Amino acid sequence: MTPLSRRAFAVAAAASLLVGCDDSRTGRATTAPPEDDAPPPPSSPSSPSNGGAVRPLARSVPVRLLIPAIGVDTPVIRLGLAPDGTVEVPPITEHDRAGWYEHSPTPGRTGPSVILGHVTVGRHGDGVFRELARLRRGERIEARLENGTTAEFSVDSVRTIAKADFPVDEVYGNVNRPALRLITCGGPRTGEEYRDNVIVFATLSAASAPSTPSSTVR
Repeated sequence: MTPLSRRAFAVAAAASLLVGCDDSRTGRATTAPPEDDAPPPPSSPSSPSNGGAVRPLARSVPVRLLIPAIGVDTPVIRLGLAPDGTVEVPPITEHDRAGWYEHSPTPGRTGPSVILGHVTVGRHGDGVFRELARLRRGERIEARLENGTTAEFSVDSVRTIAKADFPVDEVYGNVNRPALRLITCGGPRTGEEYRDNVIVFATLSAASAPSTPSSTVR
Protein backbone atom coordinates (compact mmCIF):
# COMPACT_ATOMS: atom_id res chain seq x y z
CA MET A 1 0.00 0.00 0.00
CA THR A 2 1.36 3.39 -0.89
CA PRO A 3 1.51 5.95 1.93
CA LEU A 4 -1.78 7.41 3.08
CA SER A 5 -2.45 11.05 2.45
CA ARG A 6 -2.17 13.43 5.40
CA ARG A 7 -5.81 14.40 4.93
CA ALA A 8 -7.03 10.77 5.04
CA PHE A 9 -5.07 10.04 8.18
CA ALA A 10 -6.30 13.23 9.83
CA VAL A 11 -9.89 12.08 9.25
CA ALA A 12 -9.10 8.80 10.99
CA ALA A 13 -7.36 10.44 13.92
CA ALA A 14 -10.29 12.76 14.53
CA ALA A 15 -12.80 9.93 15.07
CA SER A 16 -13.53 8.32 18.44
CA LEU A 17 -16.58 6.12 17.87
CA LEU A 18 -17.11 2.41 18.47
CA VAL A 19 -15.23 -0.27 16.58
CA GLY A 20 -16.45 -3.76 15.76
CA CYS A 21 -18.97 -4.08 18.59
CA ASP A 22 -22.56 -5.00 19.26
CA ASP A 23 -23.99 -1.58 20.09
CA SER A 24 -27.62 -1.32 19.10
CA ARG A 25 -27.68 2.34 20.10
CA THR A 26 -25.08 3.51 17.59
CA GLY A 27 -23.84 0.61 15.46
CA ARG A 28 -20.90 2.83 14.52
CA ALA A 29 -17.16 2.42 14.26
CA THR A 30 -14.01 4.49 14.16
CA THR A 31 -13.46 6.09 10.78
CA ALA A 32 -10.39 4.79 9.01
CA PRO A 33 -8.40 6.17 6.08
CA PRO A 34 -9.16 4.69 2.66
CA GLU A 35 -6.59 2.55 0.95
CA ASP A 36 -4.87 4.09 -2.06
CA ASP A 37 -5.98 2.64 -5.40
CA ALA A 38 -2.54 1.90 -6.82
CA PRO A 39 -1.78 -1.82 -6.37
CA PRO A 40 1.67 -3.07 -5.40
CA PRO A 41 3.69 -5.24 -7.77
CA PRO A 42 2.28 -8.78 -7.75
CA SER A 43 4.24 -11.37 -5.85
CA SER A 44 4.08 -15.11 -5.41
CA PRO A 45 3.03 -16.65 -2.09
CA SER A 46 6.00 -17.75 -0.07
CA SER A 47 7.27 -18.82 3.31
CA PRO A 48 10.20 -17.16 5.04
CA SER A 49 13.62 -18.65 4.41
CA ASN A 50 16.57 -18.20 6.77
CA GLY A 51 14.37 -16.14 9.07
CA GLY A 52 13.51 -13.58 6.39
CA ALA A 53 10.17 -11.82 6.07
CA VAL A 54 7.41 -13.19 3.88
CA ARG A 55 6.97 -11.31 0.61
CA PRO A 56 3.74 -9.30 0.29
CA LEU A 57 0.96 -11.00 -1.63
CA ALA A 58 -1.01 -9.83 -4.63
CA ARG A 59 -4.36 -8.22 -3.85
CA SER A 60 -7.17 -10.73 -3.24
CA VAL A 61 -10.27 -10.27 -1.10
CA PRO A 62 -10.55 -12.42 2.08
CA VAL A 63 -13.42 -14.90 2.06
CA ARG A 64 -12.78 -16.89 5.25
CA LEU A 65 -10.98 -16.42 8.57
CA LEU A 66 -9.72 -19.22 10.81
CA ILE A 67 -8.26 -18.86 14.32
CA PRO A 68 -7.69 -22.42 15.56
CA ALA A 69 -6.72 -21.49 19.14
CA ILE A 70 -10.16 -20.01 19.86
CA GLY A 71 -12.30 -22.08 17.48
CA VAL A 72 -13.07 -19.35 14.93
CA ASP A 73 -13.98 -20.49 11.41
CA THR A 74 -16.06 -17.80 9.76
CA PRO A 75 -16.93 -16.46 6.33
CA VAL A 76 -15.72 -12.89 5.83
CA ILE A 77 -18.01 -10.23 4.40
CA ARG A 78 -16.98 -6.84 3.01
CA LEU A 79 -17.54 -3.68 5.04
CA GLY A 80 -17.45 -0.14 3.70
CA LEU A 81 -18.37 3.23 5.12
CA ALA A 82 -21.71 4.14 6.67
CA PRO A 83 -23.55 7.24 5.37
CA ASP A 84 -22.05 9.31 8.20
CA GLY A 85 -18.52 8.37 7.11
CA THR A 86 -17.81 5.89 9.91
CA VAL A 87 -16.69 2.32 9.27
CA GLU A 88 -19.51 -0.19 8.97
CA VAL A 89 -19.70 -3.10 11.39
CA PRO A 90 -21.08 -6.56 10.54
CA PRO A 91 -24.87 -6.90 10.83
CA ILE A 92 -26.24 -8.31 14.07
CA THR A 93 -27.57 -11.69 12.96
CA GLU A 94 -27.93 -15.19 14.37
CA HIS A 95 -25.18 -16.52 12.10
CA ASP A 96 -22.59 -13.90 12.95
CA ARG A 97 -19.67 -13.30 10.56
CA ALA A 98 -16.49 -11.26 10.59
CA GLY A 99 -16.12 -8.35 8.19
CA TRP A 100 -13.10 -7.00 6.30
CA TYR A 101 -12.90 -3.22 5.95
CA GLU A 102 -12.58 -2.87 2.19
CA HIS A 103 -10.63 0.39 2.31
CA SER A 104 -7.79 -1.33 4.14
CA PRO A 105 -5.29 -3.58 2.33
CA THR A 106 -6.34 -7.15 1.64
CA PRO A 107 -4.62 -9.65 3.95
CA GLY A 108 -1.04 -10.22 2.85
CA ARG A 109 -0.54 -6.86 1.16
CA THR A 110 1.79 -4.34 2.73
CA GLY A 111 -0.08 -2.36 5.37
CA PRO A 112 -2.67 -3.08 8.07
CA SER A 113 -5.59 -5.21 6.90
CA VAL A 114 -8.53 -4.63 9.27
CA ILE A 115 -11.15 -7.24 10.17
CA LEU A 116 -13.96 -6.49 12.62
CA GLY A 117 -16.30 -8.80 14.50
CA HIS A 118 -18.84 -8.77 17.32
CA VAL A 119 -18.24 -10.12 20.81
CA THR A 120 -22.02 -10.45 21.30
CA VAL A 121 -24.92 -10.17 18.86
CA GLY A 122 -27.89 -8.95 20.91
CA ARG A 123 -30.52 -11.60 21.59
CA HIS A 124 -28.56 -14.12 19.48
CA GLY A 125 -25.86 -14.44 22.14
CA ASP A 126 -22.14 -14.83 21.52
CA GLY A 127 -20.47 -13.17 18.54
CA VAL A 128 -17.78 -14.59 16.27
CA PHE A 129 -14.99 -12.78 18.17
CA ARG A 130 -16.28 -13.67 21.66
CA GLU A 131 -12.94 -15.27 22.65
CA LEU A 132 -10.60 -12.86 20.87
CA ALA A 133 -9.04 -11.59 24.10
CA ARG A 134 -7.78 -15.13 24.85
CA LEU A 135 -5.32 -15.13 21.94
CA ARG A 136 -1.65 -15.19 22.83
CA ARG A 137 1.55 -14.16 21.12
CA GLY A 138 2.64 -16.58 18.39
CA GLU A 139 -0.78 -18.14 17.81
CA ARG A 140 -1.89 -18.59 14.21
CA ILE A 141 -4.52 -16.75 12.19
CA GLU A 142 -5.38 -17.85 8.65
CA ALA A 143 -7.04 -15.61 6.07
CA ARG A 144 -8.24 -17.55 3.03
CA LEU A 145 -8.38 -15.35 -0.04
CA GLU A 146 -10.61 -15.31 -3.09
CA ASN A 147 -7.77 -16.42 -5.37
CA GLY A 148 -7.20 -19.60 -3.34
CA THR A 149 -4.16 -18.36 -1.43
CA THR A 150 -4.01 -18.72 2.35
CA ALA A 151 -2.25 -15.91 4.22
CA GLU A 152 -1.03 -17.08 7.62
CA PHE A 153 -0.41 -14.52 10.35
CA SER A 154 1.28 -14.81 13.74
CA VAL A 155 -0.11 -12.87 16.69
CA ASP A 156 2.28 -10.17 17.93
CA SER A 157 0.14 -8.80 20.75
CA VAL A 158 -3.40 -8.55 22.11
CA ARG A 159 -4.44 -5.31 23.76
CA THR A 160 -7.58 -4.23 25.61
CA ILE A 161 -7.90 -0.45 25.31
CA ALA A 162 -10.56 2.01 26.44
CA LYS A 163 -12.60 3.25 23.48
CA ALA A 164 -11.80 6.80 24.51
CA ASP A 165 -8.12 6.00 23.90
CA PHE A 166 -8.53 4.01 20.68
CA PRO A 167 -5.06 3.96 18.99
CA VAL A 168 -6.04 5.07 15.50
CA ASP A 169 -2.48 5.48 14.27
CA GLU A 170 -1.40 2.03 15.50
CA VAL A 171 -4.41 0.30 13.96
CA TYR A 172 -4.80 2.13 10.65
CA GLY A 173 -1.42 3.83 10.19
CA ASN A 174 1.05 2.75 7.53
CA VAL A 175 3.47 -0.09 8.27
CA ASN A 176 6.19 -1.44 5.98
CA ARG A 177 5.08 -5.08 6.16
CA PRO A 178 1.87 -7.10 5.69
CA ALA A 179 -0.06 -6.84 8.96
CA LEU A 180 -3.47 -7.80 10.31
CA ARG A 181 -5.70 -6.10 12.87
CA LEU A 182 -8.66 -7.91 14.45
CA ILE A 183 -11.04 -5.71 16.44
CA THR A 184 -13.96 -6.36 18.75
CA CYS A 185 -15.36 -5.08 22.06
CA GLY A 186 -14.31 -5.98 25.57
CA GLY A 187 -14.12 -4.85 29.15
CA PRO A 188 -17.08 -3.97 31.38
CA ARG A 189 -20.52 -3.96 29.77
CA THR A 190 -23.47 -1.69 30.44
CA GLY A 191 -26.57 -2.79 28.55
CA GLU A 192 -25.47 -3.27 24.94
CA GLU A 193 -22.35 -1.14 25.29
CA TYR A 194 -18.80 -2.15 26.16
CA ARG A 195 -16.22 0.20 27.61
CA ASP A 196 -13.18 -1.14 25.77
CA ASN A 197 -11.92 -2.53 22.47
CA VAL A 198 -9.91 -5.72 22.12
CA ILE A 199 -7.35 -5.39 19.32
CA VAL A 200 -5.16 -8.18 17.96
CA PHE A 201 -1.97 -7.13 16.17
CA ALA A 202 -0.49 -9.79 13.85
CA THR A 203 2.15 -10.07 11.11
CA LEU A 204 2.24 -12.22 7.97
CA SER A 205 4.34 -15.32 8.70
CA ALA A 206 3.66 -17.64 5.76
CA ALA A 207 1.52 -18.03 2.66
CA SER A 208 0.46 -20.97 0.55
CA ALA A 209 -0.62 -20.97 -3.08
CA PRO A 210 -3.77 -22.81 -4.18
CA SER A 211 -3.10 -26.44 -4.93
CA THR A 212 -3.25 -27.47 -8.58
CA PRO A 213 -4.00 -30.96 -9.85
CA SER A 214 -0.91 -32.81 -11.04
CA SER A 215 -0.86 -33.72 -14.72
CA THR A 216 -1.18 -37.35 -15.68
CA VAL A 217 1.53 -38.84 -17.85
CA ARG A 218 0.13 -41.04 -20.60
